[in-house]
Amino acid sequence: MVDIAERPARLAAPAAVPPPASAGPGPTRPARLLGLGGRALHRSAALLALAAGWEAVPRAGLVDRVFLPPLSEVLTAWWALLRGGQLADHVGASLTRSLTGLALAVLTAIPLGLLIGWYRPLADLLSPLLEVFRNTAALALLPVFVLILGLGETSKIALVLYACSWPILLNTIAGVKGVDPLLIRSARSMGLNHLRLFQKVILPAAVPTIFTGVRLAGAYSILVLVAAEMVGAKAGLGYLINYAQYNFAIPDMYAGIITISAIGLIVNQLLVAGERRFSTWRVDPTA
Repeated sequence: MVDIAERPARLAAPAAVPPPASAGPGPTRPARLLGLGGRALHRSAALLALAAGWEAVPRAGLVDRVFLPPLSEVLTAWWALLRGGQLADHVGASLTRSLTGLALAVLTAIPLGLLIGWYRPLADLLSPLLEVFRNTAALALLPVFVLILGLGETSKIALVLYACSWPILLNTIAGVKGVDPLLIRSARSMGLNHLRLFQKVILPAAVPTIFTGVRLAGAYSILVLVAAEMVGAKAGLGYLINYAQYNFAIPDMYAGIITISAIGLIVNQLLVAGERRFSTWRVDPTA
């Protein structure tokens, strides 16, 4: 019998595996800042190109600078309006009307859309009426709102409410109807009643689509309001643009237009942040 000690060396314990090399140090703070700066520059490249073109084209004489002044002159007029307090007054008036109409649309259209999307009898009852009004442009009804509600704040807020309700309502209905039937069957097999099913499955699954409608409504609230403020208003960005055009204050007119664009961008970013807050479970496919 061969003793264990006389076995070949190939049966000896295997050599120890060397530990993996430690990972190198993470990116330094300047490198991270440089990366963030590069991403910010990449995202704003189109806006910077637009600003450069706006400044260069009128100065080169390609267009009449009376009708399209350079961007620097527009920004100077914008700063003068801001320092004089006029811009703040007009922005405050427009935001009050826009946000009031948008808030009322959210409070009314989302519950109604949830009910229509969840209860088929209600959807069958209201669908013909919805199809009639959804194809009627909000600005086409501006004279009707003015005739019924007058030239005051009520008609403008009501017009914003009408314009904002449709994207929210239709996207809410689509979000409820677009929930995966497998999720609904699985939840019912686990014994969830109608209320818990709606709370735990339907509503969370419809949140991204609902927020898409709210984002569209946020853009509509500003666009429709500006058009409404050009009729019978004493303050607001639409009034500012119209007044500047009639008085041939072209830089002031473009300053109002830039302000509207900036407000729309800020509102959209706030709504995107809200969507991420209320749909943290959602996986970003582009990540």
